[in-house]
Amino acid sequence: MNRGPMPNSRPTGPSFIDKALQSYTGAPDWVIELARLADAEGLAGAEKRIGYSRSAISAVINCKYAGDLDRVEQMVRGALMAETTLCPVLGELPRNRCLEWQKKPYAPTSSHRVQMYVACQSCPNARVRREDAA
Repeated sequence: MNRGPMPNSRPTGPSFIDKALQSYTGAPDWVIELARLADAEGLAGAEKRIGYSRSAISAVINCKYAGDLDRVEQMVRGALMAETTLCPVLGELPRNRCLEWQKKPYAPTSSHRVQMYVACQSCPNARVRREDAA
């Protein structure tokens, strides 16, 4: 009994880039970059690179994502477009890694982890803490 698509097969139809161009009026550069990755590595590859689910990535490409689109943009810019930010503790690091550190809860498992948590609380790059306080 054969169910589902053949392993390593790609669905036929419009590419993710075509979908992005059809869905957005003047598609942002980061959406095009995400669609390019999805075309090259599939949604599973994109999921591993930016840390969002396949369905979320598909929704972003099709301009139907209801979540925090700004955060997705920052993750894509950091992971795929080499955008960096200046961390007060680590120095220059990719934007997506900055967001990952901000999302981590307090855990006194190491002095470095505590130092990062405290620094993220008052960091000018902080998004997560400011949203929690609002």
